[in-house]
Amino acid sequence: MLYGYWALFIGCLAEGETVTLLGGLLAHDGLLHFWYVAAVAALGGTTGDMLLYFIGRRYGTGLLKRFKKAQPNIQRANRLILRHPLLFVMGVRFMYGFRLVGPLMIGASRLSPLKFIIFNVIGAVLWALIFVTLGYLGGQMVAPWLAKVDHHLKYAFFLLAVVVVVWLLPRTIRYYLKQRRS
Repeated sequence: MLYGYWALFIGCLAEGETVTLLGGLLAHDGLLHFWYVAAVAALGGTTGDMLLYFIGRRYGTGLLKRFKKAQPNIQRANRLILRHPLLFVMGVRFMYGFRLVGPLMIGASRLSPLKFIIFNVIGAVLWALIFVTLGYLGGQMVAPWLAKVDHHLKYAFFLLAVVVVVWLLPRTIRYYLKQRRS
C-alpha cells in the first residue's frame, strides 16, 4: 500500500482535507497505518505550503499588486500576519479557500522563513492529526452502514439496470425506426 501514502502526500500538497479524511478512513479499515497517514499528511501539507511561501516570497508582491480591488484586504492580511504570525500561519490551513493563497501572502509579507517553517510545521501536524482522526472516526460510524449498503447494493444495481433498459429501449427502437424511414 505504499502507493496509498504517495497519493496521500500528493493530495496534501494543495488543499488535502478530503484526501486526509480518506486516509483516516483507510486507516480505520486497516489498509493504512494511522500514524503513518498523519505523518505523511503533515509532510505533504508542510511541503506544499513551503513551496507556496517561497513562491510568494519571490513573486508574491508583484502577483498581489495585480488585484487592485483586493488591496485593502491584502494590506489588512499583511498587518495580521505581522501582528499575529503564529495564529495566521496555523489558521490559514483551516480557512477554506485560503490554503493556497495564504502561504503566498505570508511569503509576500516578508515574515521570516524560520518563523514560517516552525509555525507551518506546528500547524500541519495539528491539521493532519485533526483530519486523520475525523476520517478514522468517520470510518467507525460509516462501516456498519456500508456493510448494509453492500448487502443491498447488488439489488440496487440490478434495479438501476432494469430502469435504464426500460427507459432506453423504446427510445432506441424509435431512433432506429426513424433512421430507416429517412
